[in-house]
Amino acid sequence: MLHSGVPATPGPRVIVSIILPVHNAEQWLDECLQSVLQQDFEGTMELSIFNDASKDKSMTIIEKWKVKLEGSGILVVIGGHDSPSPRGVGYSKNQAIAQSSGSYLCFLDSDDVMMPQRVRLQHEAAVQHPTSIIGCQVRRDPPNSTERYTRWINQLASNQLLTQVFTSHGPTVIMPTWFCSRAWFSHVGPFDEGGQGVPEDLLFFYENLRKGGGIFRVDHSLLLYRYHLHAATHSVLETTIWTHRVHFLEEQALPRWASFTIWNAGKQGRRLYRSLTAASQHKVVAFCDVDENKIRKGFYCYEDTQERPKPRIPILHFRAAQPPFVICVKLGQVSEARGDQTGRQMVTLQRCEDHCSKNRGPHRGRV
Repeated sequence: MLHSGVPATPGPRVIVSIILPVHNAEQWLDECLQSVLQQDFEGTMELSIFNDASKDKSMTIIEKWKVKLEGSGILVVIGGHDSPSPRGVGYSKNQAIAQSSGSYLCFLDSDDVMMPQRVRLQHEAAVQHPTSIIGCQVRRDPPNSTERYTRWINQLASNQLLTQVFTSHGPTVIMPTWFCSRAWFSHVGPFDEGGQGVPEDLLFFYENLRKGGGIFRVDHSLLLYRYHLHAATHSVLETTIWTHRVHFLEEQALPRWASFTIWNAGKQGRRLYRSLTAASQHKVVAFCDVDENKIRKGFYCYEDTQERPKPRIPILHFRAAQPPFVICVKLGQVSEARGDQTGRQMVTLQRCEDHCSKNRGPHRGRV
């Protein structure tokens, strides 16, 4: 393990540590590190970099910027390893946090660019919300990539940051925008270190909610959030995400209900039913839909069930169905169809083709 930049004698207390994992990021690092230098936060900052076995010129660029940053009063702490293979984003973030000293943590991806006011505004919010994950709005690059997903990130109302945690988009404030106190991170974390294929951000986000943590978004665009095919985020399979989502649904929402209706008698609704435990399946009283062909069929029978006789779940027109609902369609379709019928008695596991197919490929495309 390689470390540099640790001061020999204690200096001023660091208020904010910027946490930057790096793996083969030479293409973006200059812009990323320039954005650290341009922060207008007046408190003490450090940049904690962990190099996860980069094989390109990332370390050369980092060493060049270390001189510039420390000349401007920003301490730079560098750790890393040169093993043949990277150990993953979760491991790298945990290492960068462990070697840092700030009271607050600002997470930054090496391919993104912070706006100058990011640290200042998110630190102000974190002081007011000490047990919350603080996010922000973003500007996507390229601008026309994942348009619906970007709208979702930026336009959720404050109450929706909690009510939409089961959706296919994943965390309602996205990981590259996270900011929180070190104390709260230590209470919730660390990140899962399973490596490639593990959605460490989603797992941490769920654990934050389990432990009573809040979610708050600063309503300013504070990050240029890049979309490209080389992002580590593409490595997690959709089936992995689906499994975590269904487990969280069964843990957090379904215990409140004696019975519920699955909104969507199509492929996604049936997939949800098949993914549930037997105890949760027994709570499903009906599917509902707007498709007359599905409704005319009258029922859904799960052929692979071990139950005898095999249960037949009625398929109803949505106007005849009773809440609470678990909704497995795109949010736009839900709002057009349901009017005010369901009130708060619903959980949405919506599809998002924009996010799943264009943003993260097989990774984090959660139904």
